Amino acid sequence: MSAVSLALVWVGPAGAAGPLPDPTRPPARLYTPADDAAAAPQSMEPQLQSVLIARHAGGRHVAVIDGQTVRLGEQFRGARVARMTDNEVVLVKGREQRVLRLFPRTPSPQRLNERD
Repeated sequence: MSAVSLALVWVGPAGAAGPLPDPTRPPARLYTPADDAAAAPQSMEPQLQSVLIARHAGGRHVAVIDGQTVRLGEQFRGARVARMTDNEVVLVKGREQRVLRLFPRTPSPQRLNERD
């Protein structure tokens, strides 16, 4: 048998198996392909993901909420971005005000005894 024939026999079934799965791809339960983004259920509560504030006075204020970049004064889902700090954004819609935080508030530490 020639070397080429042996190579084809050795590669045979494995070569026809198709592409290997991507080991860095998130598990299917966590991954929503872009095509299915419209079909995916949307969280009712917007998630603040990032806040960027320029250090100099009058600099830009930008936030990322649910993957959408918004600037101070712009609209997000019908609400105006009224205020931004290092870790929160305030949305105002009519008389309703919603504060989105990067990190949840931590409870105050409890004293274990009077000496603490």
